[in-house]
Amino acid sequence: MPDPAVPLVLYVEDDRIHLILMEEVFRLLPGWELRCAETGAEALAALAERPPNLVLVDMNLPDMTGLELIEKAHAHVGLAEALKGLRWVALSADDPGSVVRAARAAGFHDYWLKPIDVPRLESALRKLLA
Repeated sequence: MPDPAVPLVLYVEDDRIHLILMEEVFRLLPGWELRCAETGAEALAALAERPPNLVLVDMNLPDMTGLELIEKAHAHVGLAEALKGLRWVALSADDPGSVVRAARAAGFHDYWLKPIDVPRLESALRKLLA
């Protein structure tokens, strides 16, 4: 059974290399649990099963965009209440430009460019969950 005192991060990413990298990074971060989903549909199922403390979302998933995922999660009748206060971070290798504004308007708390700055990851996670 999962320990509710251990922060859970859901990482939604379809690129296997990025998934493996993040899994390795989280192995080195004591006191954190990482769960991965490769599609928006898998992410919605994971959110319903056990709401995390933080969601890291690739903006370009195979079945929907990150903006569509956050919209569907907020609109989902069974999830809306459970996800109140959940922190969301958009991840993309694309030039942020207007995407950052759209992500923030949709409910994302931050926008990180790929590749992820691994040395800063733990402090960024702690800041988001503070």
